[in-house]
Order: sequence, then C-alpha cells, then structure tokens
Amino acid sequence: MYRHFFKRALDIVLSVLALVLLSWAFLIIAVIIKADDPGPVFFSQKRVGKDKKYFKLYKFRTMKMSTPHDMPTHLLENPEQYITKVGKFLRKSSLDELPQLLNIFTGKISVIGPRPALWNQEDLIAERDKYGANDIKPGLTGWAQINGRDELEIDVKAKLDGEYTKILKSGGFKAFAFDVRCFFGTFFSVLRGDGVVEGGTGEIKKHEQEVGKK
Repeated sequence: MYRHFFKRALDIVLSVLALVLLSWAFLIIAVIIKADDPGPVFFSQKRVGKDKKYFKLYKFRTMKMSTPHDMPTHLLENPEQYITKVGKFLRKSSLDELPQLLNIFTGKISVIGPRPALWNQEDLIAERDKYGANDIKPGLTGWAQINGRDELEIDVKAKLDGEYTKILKSGGFKAFAFDVRCFFGTFFSVLRGDGVVEGGTGEIKKHEQEVGKK
C-alpha cells in the first residue's frame, strides 16, 4: 500500500509545497545564473527511469555552454574548467537539483529513490540490474546519496541502491521509516557537503589506494 499509493501521495504534497515555498529561490537563482553566464537557466538530460524507460531530468545550469552534453562529470577532462562561478556554489549546496521538484510532481521520479543514471552510464545500469534497482522509480535523493554520493564506486553505489529497493518492496511501515531516514539524512549530508566530488567517482577507494602506496 505504501509503495503504490502513499509514497506517490507524499511526493505530490511535498513537491507542491516545496515549489510554492521556494518560488522566490527559483527566481533569485535564475537571475544569478543569467548574470554569471549567458544562456538557459535550466538544462535537461536524458536519464533512466523506472523499468529503464528514459525521461528528461531538469536541473539549474551550473556549467558553461561549451560543456559536452550528456556526459557524466567524472568522464570530463578537468571538469572544473566547465563549471561556472555560481555553479560551484549551486552544486556544493545541491541547489542545482531544485528543478527536479517538477520531475517529482509529474511522477517521473520520487523524493526518495536511487539517483537516476544517465542513459549512457551502462556500468551503473548493469550493476543495478543485479539488485532489481532499475525496477523502481528513481529519486531526488536516496540511500546511496547519504552514504558517500560521488565518493562511491559504481558497484558499491548499486549495492546500496539494491538495499533500498529490497526495503521499499517489502512495503509497510518499514519502507516508510526508511524513506524518512533518507529524507532527514539528506539534510545533514547537504549541510556538511558530504560526498560532493567534482569529476570524482569512487574517491574513497582512490584515497585508500593512495594511502596504501605511501
């Protein structure tokens, strides 16, 4: 019941409330983006949704117009060169994710769930298949997001997504409680700036390897 009804109801209520209460923030951010780097305020990417169906995910634009499109940041050579001045702050604070409230309202993603992979992130998609994590609706934030985010290796991230999927499919109060845990855990992670590594995937393992060489 929770997974198929109450979770969607909560998504609608939370996204509408957030869109109304944060409308002033949308306006301010839009003006700053325009002033910092001429071009669109928003940008969209083709992402993988529930059952591996594609959809357009929206964000505030944080990178220059010359940035290669539909390419994961960690695959860019020297990604810092593409990020705008205001974009650094938006990404660090996760404010660039706010337009995804529209994706939540339209039902493409949920508030809580695995972060939607880019259409060409075949390694992550394949790993999630092992755990059935592609069978559920992705989310704005989730279990993997509050346990390392960009610092996680692909296989570790997929395993965490699998853990979330298993709990969600079990349904009932346990699934609801876990969503609540992820929801509030996200606030603490954002405030601390946890796991945000530009151009980095698997930074924890890389750091351990570097330490081991010393």
